[in-house]
Amino acid sequence: MKGKLNLYYDEEGDFLEFQIGDYTEGYFRNLGKGVFERIDKETNKVTGIAIMGFKKRTEGLKDIRVSLPTEIQLSS
Repeated sequence: MKGKLNLYYDEEGDFLEFQIGDYTEGYFRNLGKGVFERIDKETNKVTGIAIMGFKKRTEGLKDIRVSLPTEIQLSS
């Protein structure tokens, strides 16, 4: 998948989203443990990921590195 990487963080909701390419209409598929794939409605391809409770997961860390509970294929 090609395109610019867009990051969105909602501090109040503690929600981090990574989106590749331009925003398109889609939906989230729950991968478990507060991690979601963002699926494009027209192509059914993964266009990003979202993490609930991002700040909570990274409290006390000097470097922020988060392991996701699953591998996500972002190439077509």
